[in-house]
Amino acid sequence: MTSHSLTAAAAGTWRLGDLTVNRIGFGAMRLTQNGAALSDERTPHDRDRAVAVLRRAVELGVNHIDTAAFYFSPLRSANELINRALGPYPDDLVITTKVGPGRGPAGDWIDWARPEQLRGQVQENIRQLGRDHLDVVNLRMNGNRPVSDLFGALAELREEGLIRHLGLSNVWPEQITEARAIAPVVCVQNPYGIGERRADSQEVLRRCGELGIAFVPFYAIAGAGAESGAGEEHEALLDVARAHDASPAQVRLAWTLQQGPHVLAIPGTGNPDHLEANVAAAALRLTDEEMARLTALGQATGADVA
Repeated sequence: MTSHSLTAAAAGTWRLGDLTVNRIGFGAMRLTQNGAALSDERTPHDRDRAVAVLRRAVELGVNHIDTAAFYFSPLRSANELINRALGPYPDDLVITTKVGPGRGPAGDWIDWARPEQLRGQVQENIRQLGRDHLDVVNLRMNGNRPVSDLFGALAELREEGLIRHLGLSNVWPEQITEARAIAPVVCVQNPYGIGERRADSQEVLRRCGELGIAFVPFYAIAGAGAESGAGEEHEALLDVARAHDASPAQVRLAWTLQQGPHVLAIPGTGNPDHLEANVAAAALRLTDEEMARLTALGQATGADVA
């Protein structure tokens, strides 16, 4: 499908608390280096190209960017690229960050943050982004365990004005219930896509819709490829793509957005052409038969995502 004159507004909008965003956003994870994101590769993206991609995204109507302080490679930090490209920020731009995981200066993963360490992670995101507060902070979890201590620590930072809204990432239904008893939850980020859905995915999707919470799938394009990107596509998906003169990635995004009006997409790329194609997917509409055919490709699993 053509990307000419299409913008992120074609997918409609949703609200993150009191903040309105277009349902097609941008994920910054893949912005810092070539190859697999978050890997030990030492090939950073060209800085000027990364800056140009971010600026073009905003020109195309993207006003929701997902990032994290642990999105970095040698010589490149996603947060600092965002700051350089877009600061001073447009009034309608919403930047969502996440805390919980951590990486050392060499890129090695370190122990998950304890409640008392979350303030430092929030402040590091604030510093890198050049802001005085964060729009939305997602607590990223690493297992189905209690969230109250961690989410409670973020709720305190929200009361102080360092955070405007709170969300959750990689969580189970009971963790959403636990967190909402502490503070409002405006979004949930979980792995979700064609062929890649956890056993509780539909329950989380449904519950978020009932509660007015944005559901924000990650790896919606990559699927099982995760940080490495999409792999070989199923023939049924390729058939649908051909029928719409679209790419498989565009079909995956359209399928994602058609899961409900509360579903947001945050495809990431460092490639300007891929960015244009991703945003163009905001206007792609699949038939009910195509949606059913693609949904049938997925086999729910109980797998955790770190």
